[in-house]
Amino acid sequence: MTDTLADMLTTIERLWPIAGAESWDASGLVTGDPAAEVRRVLFTVDAVSETIDEAISERADLVIAHHPLLLRGVTSVAEDRYKGSILARLIRADCALVAAHTNADVVADGTSAVLADRLGLVDTKPIQPSIDAALGLGRVGRLPEPTTVGRLARTLAELLPPTATGVRVSGGFDDPVETVAVCGGAGDSLLGDPAVRAADAYITADLRHHPASEAREQAKLTGGPVLVDVSHWASEWLWLDVAAAQLRAAHPELTVIVSELRTDPWDFQIVQ
Repeated sequence: MTDTLADMLTTIERLWPIAGAESWDASGLVTGDPAAEVRRVLFTVDAVSETIDEAISERADLVIAHHPLLLRGVTSVAEDRYKGSILARLIRADCALVAAHTNADVVADGTSAVLADRLGLVDTKPIQPSIDAALGLGRVGRLPEPTTVGRLARTLAELLPPTATGVRVSGGFDDPVETVAVCGGAGDSLLGDPAVRAADAYITADLRHHPASEAREQAKLTGGPVLVDVSHWASEWLWLDVAAAQLRAAHPELTVIVSELRTDPWDFQIVQ
């Protein structure tokens, strides 16, 4: 018997409960008929034109995207606007779209947990735990063996898919590192968290000038981590393989595909 979208939604709720989403988030079903059959699923970080092309080419019945297409309010889904165009193409192709965003960040195998695991961190715990101490935003742990900031940055560059912006560091190349905090995606909201402040290094994405500068200056006075800034897309892409494996385990008859398309918005960088 073929699974339906409703069956997929039940599994998605079990794996990434919507109750874990932030209040401002827009995770969940975006478009699709719950009664429709689902045989092929595509995982992607972003629902953009290229990944929708891929989904249609792969004859996917469902796209599971990490980032919500409709996170911010829209007043029109006209097809001369990219969100309307994407929705119209999905509907015409009988392909559903589900977003698993902050609800997929906080779970035990969420975006930050996967990044921490790939770095080899041990004794990890959430930076901001939820009611269940094993769940929450970000992760902090220690490396099995101390290293330097330069070696840590090189490890990240080899671990993450390549992007134009690469890995940026605020700190000394030879500074020692043992305790590492990570937050997949935009993480400057956690810069002041005690768990981050106590770490030797903080790895995240989308660090803006003023929060990063203020954290750096404060660290000179009272201590704090070196900052390692990576691509938002790259920091969360690693999670897709883990999520796909979880869905395959729940529905062995499904064909589950992980998009390898780079949806980082930057194409090249000129270093001065």
